Amino acid sequence: MSDNAAALAHFAARLAFETDVSDVAADMAAGVPGVVVVDSRSRESWDQGHIEGAVHLPTAEIAARAPGLVPREATVVTYCWGPGCNGATRAALEFAKLGYRVREMIGGFEYWAREGFPVETASGVTRRPVDALTAPVSGIACAC
Repeated sequence: MSDNAAALAHFAARLAFETDVSDVAADMAAGVPGVVVVDSRSRESWDQGHIEGAVHLPTAEIAARAPGLVPREATVVTYCWGPGCNGATRAALEFAKLGYRVREMIGGFEYWAREGFPVETASGVTRRPVDALTAPVSGIACAC
């Protein structure tokens, strides 16, 4: 395989199996049917804050609990803490083993919160100010 063919295959595969926080937020806001966002972190992490509307399913519990929680026809989007953590990758692998369509949300919960999307805690739903190092403060998409 030539270097160019390998690069094309690599980047096409990444786009097929990864998504970013802005795209997930847009899908959730639009009510795209069949998308199930899964937080694969611990209970303590979930309680600290999570994506509003996400399902809490720690990676170690996916094989046993996913079939009862997540419809087989769903497109699952996994997330964990952030880019320094591969927990979402491990969770995506578990869903793939079960035969689900799955994508990993790059940036994880960290970038979700840093880009100002809704965060749910026991106190309710909040939004943090947009971090100018992660997204345009104007709220207009980066158009990348």
